[in-house]
Amino acid sequence: MRQPSAPEALAAALSAEYAAIYAYGRIGVRLTGAARDAARQAEAAHRRRRDALVVQLSTSGGDVPPDRAGYALPFAVTDKASALRLAVEVEERTAAHWRAALASTTGADRDQALAALVECAVRATRWRKTAGLTPQTVAFPGRPT
Repeated sequence: MRQPSAPEALAAALSAEYAAIYAYGRIGVRLTGAARDAARQAEAAHRRRRDALVVQLSTSGGDVPPDRAGYALPFAVTDKASALRLAVEVEERTAAHWRAALASTTGADRDQALAALVECAVRATRWRKTAGLTPQTVAFPGRPT
């Protein structure tokens, strides 16, 4: 299997950021209080990553994949428990795209991918803790279990 180029890997990460933003719109409405605030902060962080990637890819001549009107969620979000489970899954899936970008990038792009991977891993851990899930953290964020 061919390793994607840096622009391809970053474009895939951008698509993951789009999907994360969409999912947080479904997550936030099922949460209250501090959890809802955390969902808003997470969505804002994904929006900042998305915006930076759009600028980076468009100014470097890379392809900027379009956002879609909607994304398929892995399960229905009907209550607080399912919203928290989805928040964990969103962060893990997004981390996987950033982890994949590490292999294709160098320099500042690699630093960016690593920072995004770490941020996703930290948010996933916080969501696991909020949901009461164990283990609260994983050994290798972004790697399939």
